Amino acid sequence: MDIKEIQKRLRDFAEERNWEQFHSPKNLTMALSAEAAELLELFQWLTEEQSRAVVDSERDMALVREEVADVFIYLARLADKLGIDIEKEVFKKMDLNEKKYPVGLSKGNATKYNRRQEKKGT
Repeated sequence: MDIKEIQKRLRDFAEERNWEQFHSPKNLTMALSAEAAELLELFQWLTEEQSRAVVDSERDMALVREEVADVFIYLARLADKLGIDIEKEVFKKMDLNEKKYPVGLSKGNATKYNRRQEKKGT
């Protein structure tokens, strides 16, 4: 995936329609949140099992794919507007998460790192 090429295409799309005036960080963040909520809505009342079975329905997956794309589009536009290198920042965050969630403490444990009690004697 060439994120910079995607961002250029999205930027060109907005410029051709004179939409840059509307693509402030605030507006893009609000749109991103709205699209994430639309993705969430597709899973809102499903059981854990039903949510995993969505992949078995082409109709449901078409909706999920569309919302995932919308979320990514607004995230890519926001990063472009703010000069954020998404790839670089994702790798930095992954490195940080590996430190925050060491395998020995985190494997099979869904409790957030700052809510876990320290093991006695450590």
